[in-house]
Amino acid sequence: MSYYKEIDGKKYDKSLLDAAEEAIKGRGDGRISLDDAQDLLSKVKDGNSYTDIEKDTMAYIRDNFKWTDEADKWFRTEIRKWAADKG
Repeated sequence: MSYYKEIDGKKYDKSLLDAAEEAIKGRGDGRISLDDAQDLLSKVKDGNSYTDIEKDTMAYIRDNFKWTDEADKWFRTEIRKWAADKG
């Protein structure tokens, strides 16, 4: 099993993409909610570093999935704080 999914020749983190797909599938209004955003952040943090592939994947998810305003604002704030702590 691959850790990556290739889209248009670029590598992305498969588990993050799968989590985003699962988050919008068949419930609510098809947007990533605050709970979903918290789940995504915990998946990013699990390796204890914010890799370039994870950064690219989250940029892709932000650009290609609909987020609630609350989830988007929360995720951007939290990832910024965590990434800053990682140095």
